[in-house]
Amino acid sequence: MDQKIITLYDEYTHSGLSRKDFMKKLALLAGGTAMAMTILPLLENNYAAAAFTSDEIMVENVNYAGVEGNMNAVLAKPKTDRKLGCVLVIHENRGLNPHIIDVTKRVAAEGFIALGIDALSPLGGTPTDEDKGRELIGKLDPEKNLQNYLRGLEYLRNRKDANGKVGCIGFCWGGGMANKLAVNDPKLQAAVAYYGAQANASDVPKIKASLMLHYGGLDERINAGIPAYEKALKENNKDYKIYIYDGVNHAFNNNTSPTRYNEAAAKLAWGRTIDLFKHKLAILTR
Repeated sequence: MDQKIITLYDEYTHSGLSRKDFMKKLALLAGGTAMAMTILPLLENNYAAAAFTSDEIMVENVNYAGVEGNMNAVLAKPKTDRKLGCVLVIHENRGLNPHIIDVTKRVAAEGFIALGIDALSPLGGTPTDEDKGRELIGKLDPEKNLQNYLRGLEYLRNRKDANGKVGCIGFCWGGGMANKLAVNDPKLQAAVAYYGAQANASDVPKIKASLMLHYGGLDERINAGIPAYEKALKENNKDYKIYIYDGVNHAFNNNTSPTRYNEAAAKLAWGRTIDLFKHKLAILTR
């Protein structure tokens, strides 16, 4: 598919561009409204692909006390009596959708307690309408939202089936949040950000966690922040790894997004991520 169309879709999903204006621009690039309507399903998420299952894990809905009311989440964990390391999973900018629930299950299948939090809990939860979800994300109070995620990390540390070691993984909007958690939680062992906004360089000295940062080579919008971030990480002797996957787009890990998903890059990034978690979260027996 024409990269200009993929870039337009990325602009639509990460800016205030209305659906009406997006469709007008798509029609121009596609050569007409009929062709735009044919292309649209290839751009939008197809959650039929979010179908991970495993007999080795259990999945349940949980909640914990947030700043204002309960925060709802999906928790997945292996069927074992061993105390395990924990991973907080942070969704994209449209809420806790089937893809991120799928990722939460996949993390659990690797041997961790995984918690996928619905950041939109204070606003009634993630809606089925993704445009509405994107709108609601913009209405979250940034500081309260940060505190809700920090409380999620504490919820995991205090679980009786956990070993007290916690990491996080975030995608897109959630990748930015993963960087924020690394800045704001000195007890965090590891933070993995997929194509997420970088932390402010001035905040880098606060980071104690090991960082792993995954970027798509074609993602100019997010990648513009890499040089300043890496410079600050180097100057402050932080433990970090940056991987840029050539020729792939923003959201390359999202297998429900057919035009942006890149299987080879996704598998490579996932393997690197799990290796970091296994090394840093010290999966221990009772």
